[in-house]
Amino acid sequence: MDLPVIHAKELRKLLPMGAAIDALEETFGAARLPEAPQRSHLDVGTGELLVMPSWSDRGVGVKLVTVNPSNPQAGLPLINGLYVLFSQRTLEPIAALDAGTLTAIRTAAVSGLATRHLARPDVRTLVIFGAGTQAHSHLESMLAVRAFEELICVSRTGWRAEELVTRARGLGIKAETGGREDVARADVVCACTTSPKPVFEGSKLSDGTHVNAVGAYKPTTRELDDDTMARGRIVVESRDAALAEAGDIIIPLRTGVIDESAIAADLAEVVAGKLVRADARDITIFKSVGVAFEDLVVARAAYDRL
Repeated sequence: MDLPVIHAKELRKLLPMGAAIDALEETFGAARLPEAPQRSHLDVGTGELLVMPSWSDRGVGVKLVTVNPSNPQAGLPLINGLYVLFSQRTLEPIAALDAGTLTAIRTAAVSGLATRHLARPDVRTLVIFGAGTQAHSHLESMLAVRAFEELICVSRTGWRAEELVTRARGLGIKAETGGREDVARADVVCACTTSPKPVFEGSKLSDGTHVNAVGAYKPTTRELDDDTMARGRIVVESRDAALAEAGDIIIPLRTGVIDESAIAADLAEVVAGKLVRADARDITIFKSVGVAFEDLVVARAAYDRL
């Protein structure tokens, strides 16, 4: 079988971040979203194997991903895997893609789409928690939708934070490393960590801030604290997925800090024009857990550019 394999570097060249954001906007704005069952989580001893299928009239796909929390300390990717894209008509495999890079692109692209619709137009300061692959991808996606002048990177790993700062400076923006307290300076916050507990104090968020939280994807882990969730107007990709997997939402729901009405909209409703931010002082939160159809959309967009 002569199956095209799209490796990491080729995937990034084929699909610039702006094109990935646009492809997702088209999908979230469509009359019907692709099918995407809840992902399967399998404990394989040293980490997890995630299985994420999806299908639509554009194709059928499945992502097989491994997550090993000890990898980053060894200088290895947290996420590894393979994405297989099938023809919708014949169900023959038509391409295989590097799943780690695909995940990095689609996760940041979804945050970029949310930021395009939810963040104030006059934002200037971006604070990113984390300095790994997702932090780099989020820097790219945030710059694709807003004209930031300043980046502050908050990370426990100094050398990785310096790498992100150096990259940002190379893109022409002021950048520095900082601490948790710098969340007070943010116009937009991106939480891109593997932390199982909150990474900043929501009481310090300034009015009008937009927050993207992408790191926690289990019911028992969270990057955002109770104050953040209580203050913010929450948007999710899918209410079903968020209420099944998003600890950032599930934990404060269980303790009564918020109720389900705190979820102001899903991303499809936002793209369709539903108003979430009533005025410039509102805090908006986009909580992402990653939905399988997002991988399908981005994989297909890359394949179409081959």
